[in-house]
Amino acid sequence: MNIPFLGHRRQKVGFPDPAGIAELLAECELLRSQASREGVRLDDSAASLEALDQLVPRWRDDEETLTWLGNDAGLYLGTVIVRTVPGAAWEIRSDGQPVVRLTSGREFDVVDSGHEWAAHGVPELSQLYAEVAES
Repeated sequence: MNIPFLGHRRQKVGFPDPAGIAELLAECELLRSQASREGVRLDDSAASLEALDQLVPRWRDDEETLTWLGNDAGLYLGTVIVRTVPGAAWEIRSDGQPVVRLTSGREFDVVDSGHEWAAHGVPELSQLYAEVAES
């Protein structure tokens, strides 16, 4: 197939490098926007997870926002883990779900955890981080 604006490029496009995947997953645009409005700075630290746990969950009244925010919360939790826990790395499962894998081989579905946090407030993101960091 020849798509003019792509030129004559016929190379097979592969997955981006792990650093590129990590940067993409770290965007969490909606969560960062919500946190910023509440005066919370997300600096990829465990302390920022504690600050998120203290936010008043105004998003729970909007189903669409709840879904997106839960996704972002999970990706942000994963970002903090990957950036602060030695050996932790993102992995994309065959179903497309991003998970965090520790050097022990233990896998964490952080997106599912983010959805639980956004919908119910438990488990707290900082609590999940502490459990993973101790592993």
